[in-house]
Amino acid sequence: MTAWLIRAGSTGEREQWALSKSVTGAGYGDVESLQDSDTREKVFARVEAGIPGQKLGAVRNFAAQLWALRGRMEIGDLVVMPLKRSAVVAIGTIEGPYEYDSNEPDPERRHVRRVRWDAPDIARSRINQDLLYSLGAFSTICRIERNDAEFRLRTAMSTGKDPGARLEMQEAPSKDGGFSVDETEQENVPVDISRYAADSIASRLIETFAGHKMEAMVAEILKADGFVCTEHGQGTDDGIDLVAGKGLLGLDSPRVIVQVKSQASPVDSPTVSQLHGSLSIHKADQGLLVAWGGLTRAARKLVDSQRFAIRVWDADELVNQVQNHYAEFPARVRQELPLKQIWTLADEAG
Repeated sequence: MTAWLIRAGSTGEREQWALSKSVTGAGYGDVESLQDSDTREKVFARVEAGIPGQKLGAVRNFAAQLWALRGRMEIGDLVVMPLKRSAVVAIGTIEGPYEYDSNEPDPERRHVRRVRWDAPDIARSRINQDLLYSLGAFSTICRIERNDAEFRLRTAMSTGKDPGARLEMQEAPSKDGGFSVDETEQENVPVDISRYAADSIASRLIETFAGHKMEAMVAEILKADGFVCTEHGQGTDDGIDLVAGKGLLGLDSPRVIVQVKSQASPVDSPTVSQLHGSLSIHKADQGLLVAWGGLTRAARKLVDSQRFAIRVWDADELVNQVQNHYAEFPARVRQELPLKQIWTLADEAG
């Protein structure tokens, strides 16, 4: 069995379609059905006809990816879809052969495989950084091979956590990062540098600021955003870690109560309910839940129903807040979390 990375668009525009329809897939231009294209050469010809004017290298790359979808994937293989709109990955199992949906108006949703999404919301924080690096390939479709990826993804699918590579399967890092888009050669597949940087920062954050120190980091973010922030005190049983407000004394609106959960496991719905109940007790305007390991499905549904009262920061959003406010952090925080800004040309991934 093999593990495949299949993206859902540069902005995640195909995520809900894939999850709700139990499918995965891609498309490039007006490439017609590949049902009769049973060789890589035939797929190349269809792609070349469907996207006229493209450079030869691009045609070869698109053809290699569609050939993987059409001819290389097998029933029982794993599919991994990193979500753009939340800090989770979805893992599923291919259940059917290649299909072409001629009635689909969006050409990027016509070439599909049926998938059973066994684990649609595994937090990125539950996956080790070396495997996250492999999930950062820019290609829409590629095979994930190195560092015992298939075993680890299957384990994560059933247990919710990456166990790491088995000792006998560990390999030295390679320039291709463990990706393959073509069955005859290893490609130097570009990696999403911003995604890799965010994962690296997240790894350092949880190593350095776990537990009570995570509360201090959140407090620094709120202070940098103009809040007067005080710790509520360890040992209290009301679930509140920080209290923040505007104005000289921190008494002006918006008044915010904050609960910080730095564990890797997802936060459940009773925690959300407790925070919501504390809003009236503390006469707060809003609640902030920092959930490093994300939310359970029930908790996410509850948060959606309270969207104007409670905001959630998962690991991705916390990293984003750190990046936005880093320059205003005190020197002691910047010393513990040394970062520098690098400008690079943007790229796109489908």
